[in-house]
Amino acid sequence: MSRERSYAFEGEEPEIDGSARVSRESTLVGDVRVAADASVWPGAVLRGDIGPVSVGERSHVGDNATIHSSTLGDRVMIGHGAVLNDATVEDGALVGFNASINSHVTVGAGSIVASGTTVPEGYEIPEKSFVRGVPAEVTPLSETTIDPEEIFEEHSSGAYTDLAERHDELFE
Repeated sequence: MSRERSYAFEGEEPEIDGSARVSRESTLVGDVRVAADASVWPGAVLRGDIGPVSVGERSHVGDNATIHSSTLGDRVMIGHGAVLNDATVEDGALVGFNASINSHVTVGAGSIVASGTTVPEGYEIPEKSFVRGVPAEVTPLSETTIDPEEIFEEHSSGAYTDLAERHDELFE
């Protein structure tokens, strides 16, 4: 990983596991931790300046996502252009393209937040939920026709881990 766009802030420096892939076209500031086999793609901004940012094992942060003072569990997928501010996304959850997750929100394990969704401040989304709309509406996945296994297979963190390994030029 190139550290050209990795910046210390008030004594805190980003820490990236040796097996993680962080694009040289992403920006990491301050108290940011990227765990094993995670990937951070071009244009993503992770700012740990007023609180830490943690990216769990085999998690994926898509192109142009912005994450500020938030925690991502393991095997979390953050779609292109998503914005998270002071949020927690638990293990195995997926946040779709251009979704906005506002302050003090928890996205439960195994949940899916649809593309373009806006989750207002303070929501506690139960595990295995489907979330969509502006403002967000929460439905148990079991009450939808969505097959979470199919979604997660198609967008799995493992697939992105493998893809990141094939994109050496982005992660030098």
